[in-house]
Amino acid sequence: MSVVLFNEKLVEATQLALPLPNRGLAFGDGFFETLIFSSNQLRLADDHAARMRQATAALYLTLPAPLATAEALASTLGALVAANQLPAARLRLQVWRGGGGRYTPPTDTTEWLATAEPFVPDDSPIGVADFARETQSMYSLLSFCKGPQAWLYVRAAHERQQRGLDEIILCDAAGHVAEAGAAAVFWLKDNALYTPALTSGCVAGVRRADVLRRAAVLGMPCREGLYLAQDLVAAEAIFTANVAAVRVVQQVGNVTFGAPEPALLAGLRT
Repeated sequence: MSVVLFNEKLVEATQLALPLPNRGLAFGDGFFETLIFSSNQLRLADDHAARMRQATAALYLTLPAPLATAEALASTLGALVAANQLPAARLRLQVWRGGGGRYTPPTDTTEWLATAEPFVPDDSPIGVADFARETQSMYSLLSFCKGPQAWLYVRAAHERQQRGLDEIILCDAAGHVAEAGAAAVFWLKDNALYTPALTSGCVAGVRRADVLRRAAVLGMPCREGLYLAQDLVAAEAIFTANVAAVRVVQQVGNVTFGAPEPALLAGLRT
């Protein structure tokens, strides 16, 4: 039986009943995090906690104590993983403003729900990707976090599915590359690592930050900026990165690419 964590209480998933009114449902007044728990620890806990603090500040919310620090977050979600008897788990943490009301926020307190499912690593290559035709990324004060613009990624995933692609790449209205459908996008050219700046509208992914840190430690120049589609397809190698995986992209449109050096890829994945 699957167990969830609702406002710090373990509940059987089939017994969960979310009380109404629910501002997350009514207004999308909140955000979510996707996290990985493996080897008895919460991956990138510091980065998740930092992004959650930034998101709550931007949304005028207050994080409850069980989620307020990296240590508390790891302990709280570790209890959920243990309750589900999972050796490794993919977690989703949904946070939303409590209370009812209309647009005017009645409170800064939050409610939250965490769910867990088995996690199986998948670093397999991505076959064919292409640029989205129907959906564009949009920069905003909230585009760094996950949730407020989730409809963009739903639209992009629908297009990817309809076109039979393995991945889709979003650009902003000016044609600048932003991100993949559910991951940051990186490319290698002339011994430097490139990735879109946050002003492209991409999510400030925790794995994105980790890859940039690891590349810097390896002595590789890292360049964040506004790049056009032709800059990406002129790359020597392309890969995506999210909390679950770092995956090499083999083809974008009709252009094929090589893979990063195995040692470099291993260093970015560790």
